[in-house]
Amino acid sequence: MDSVDLIWKDGRFGQTTRRDAWWKDAIPVLVVFSLFLIYANWAAWQGNHYTWGPYLSPFYSPLFFGDSEHAWFGPRPEWIPAFVSPALLILWVPGLFRFTCYYYRGAYYKAFWADPPACAVSEPRNSYLGERYFPLILQNLHRYFLVLACTFIFLLTWDVWKALWWKDAATGHVGFGIGLGTIVLAVNVVFLGGYTFGCHAMRHIIGGVMDRLSESPARLKAYQCVDCLNGKHKMWAWLSLFSVGLSDVYVRCCSMGIISDWRIL
Repeated sequence: MDSVDLIWKDGRFGQTTRRDAWWKDAIPVLVVFSLFLIYANWAAWQGNHYTWGPYLSPFYSPLFFGDSEHAWFGPRPEWIPAFVSPALLILWVPGLFRFTCYYYRGAYYKAFWADPPACAVSEPRNSYLGERYFPLILQNLHRYFLVLACTFIFLLTWDVWKALWWKDAATGHVGFGIGLGTIVLAVNVVFLGGYTFGCHAMRHIIGGVMDRLSESPARLKAYQCVDCLNGKHKMWAWLSLFSVGLSDVYVRCCSMGIISDWRIL
């Protein structure tokens, strides 16, 4: 144990006595998360092709200002700089919720900061500051971002409801309908809901304030539901990451005319 501990603290970066492929978990996280960050930033700053018909990209929901019928308060006010897209007004909430997520901390601490890259593998620094100093101290705000993120689940659910109502361009009549995009947006809400409501902090909110959950059957049932989701938190985290990106890609491609939405009903 002493020799392994010595290598972890004082060895060259990546030095270890481990013989397994310890890097196989960190590299996919580094690649996939980097690609998602690049695409999400590009999509957020671009500021167009985020709506098509009754569909609204989750990157832009809620849409406060814009030329779309989805906009809550109409066109963009003049006091908002032109370079600020509607996504930048809201995307910081789900972004910081995911960034401070307990699961993702372990994933990107290893993949991006090599802190450490794996158990008993030397890291590229001699000291450990933990989450007591900036910027990592902001990780402690996760529970507050959770509350805000929960509101987004309900807003995205509303977007799915709106995606069921189609306006006829010729007559202006609005009727019920389901397109493939409706399914894509609905699946995204399921994955995001599983990820958000299965959050570690949600377990504390539901049951952490009680000594005996059995004294409150309703709270106990809610805690069990959260606990069930939390058991697959890693799965929900990655499924929701892919689904929210795919939802934006789908709406964007429909808007740009790259693909045609398949009308089911």
